[in-house]
Amino acid sequence: MADLTRRSLLGLAGLGTLGTAAAWPRLSAADIPGREDGALQVAILGTAQDAAARQELVDAFTAAHPDIPVRIQAVQGQDWTQFFTKILTMVAAGSPPDLCMVATEGAQLFADRLAHPLDEFVTRDARQVQDFFSDVHPALIEAFMYEGSLFMLPVDFNAANIYYNTTAMRRAGLERPADDWSADDFLDVCRRMRQAAAGSFRPYFWTNRLWGGVVPWLYANGTSILTESKASGGDWMWSRFYGSDPAAAGRGGGYRWLEANAEAPEVLDTFEYLRALTAEGLGSSPAQGGGNELVARFAEGVIGMTPAGGFWVDGLAEGGMGPDDYDVTYFPRARTQRHQFGSAGYAMMKTSQRKDEAWEWIKFCASREGMRLSFPSPNTTPVRRSMVNEAFYAGVGPRHWQVFYDTLDRFPTTGPIPAPPQQAAVEAALIKNVLGAVTAPEGGVPAALATMQRDLQLALGRN
Repeated sequence: MADLTRRSLLGLAGLGTLGTAAAWPRLSAADIPGREDGALQVAILGTAQDAAARQELVDAFTAAHPDIPVRIQAVQGQDWTQFFTKILTMVAAGSPPDLCMVATEGAQLFADRLAHPLDEFVTRDARQVQDFFSDVHPALIEAFMYEGSLFMLPVDFNAANIYYNTTAMRRAGLERPADDWSADDFLDVCRRMRQAAAGSFRPYFWTNRLWGGVVPWLYANGTSILTESKASGGDWMWSRFYGSDPAAAGRGGGYRWLEANAEAPEVLDTFEYLRALTAEGLGSSPAQGGGNELVARFAEGVIGMTPAGGFWVDGLAEGGMGPDDYDVTYFPRARTQRHQFGSAGYAMMKTSQRKDEAWEWIKFCASREGMRLSFPSPNTTPVRRSMVNEAFYAGVGPRHWQVFYDTLDRFPTTGPIPAPPQQAAVEAALIKNVLGAVTAPEGGVPAALATMQRDLQLALGRN
């Protein structure tokens, strides 16, 4: 699921108008297979084949809970926009699923409008779920807190790390970058890669989206397009499950992104850096869309570096790249070396009449058995630290696969992409203005960011 999540275009502009029911295609219970048989309905973004791929997980759950029939409901859509639209349509039609697989992009939308908090269930079954929390970094839990409550148990995540082509590095006479390499070091690597290559080779390639686009550069520079703060509350979680974990210090009741920040000096510096990178021909103009085409181009050796997460490992293996053909490292530092990540988990719908059964599904999917069945191969990064090991990446993973989870451990401020309840409109505002900012003539970036600031303010004002 996370593979599709991270590699889909997440331009969620359509959600800005979802308050108008007349704009939705009408669905009824008859449109939802299995509703009439009383099965627990679990909605995922994907195809019938994606649903079928989870059958082993369903079978194992059924063996443990024979009294809870489950049906995986594949909701097809080009991206998360369409998925969220269809879920909201089902709610309006009175036939919502019981659970939805939701990524960070929609976590606060669901928490604010659609999902039921898990606090009572987690507290009730604290002894059962302690093993999960003991195996999961607190940053991933905090990402699914909202106004003091927990709304999902994350099952996978992907931080934006730097993948690099080892042939391109060797051709340029370069060794693996230092873990704490700087933005200036990054420019030097790009220049040397370009000097040593020929043809259409591009040292750096990136896409115009929220995850893995401009946000990693902003985070590394200690800033973002939105101001970031923390909600109060959440001590019930941190004191009970992470009391002895220093990585939980200072965590609260979830993130808040309440104001636009596009005209901050640090944001301007970041976009000026990317504008210069683009103008020098070291980096591509940010491309629209997800990473499906990008995987193939990286595998072909025409790209030197690109931001991606653990979800790329399987795709690169399928593209013919072996463990020695590429590697992964941390994002370069500017003012900080903060990284961004996205995660995913199952949201329990507040409209569900089967909340106890839905909780059993969530709990099983977070168990060691459930996660092993959910992620038999490295097409994402499991949230359980114990699963991110040499055996998981054997024969297909990069030499430094430890980077995927160490990103959380080594950089304590690493956090989720900025995704408020109005994330749909926020991302649309970002995507609309990024290209103009990084391709602006010298001195033209402030005007582009002023337009972005205006658009973000409008986006945050939407209900």
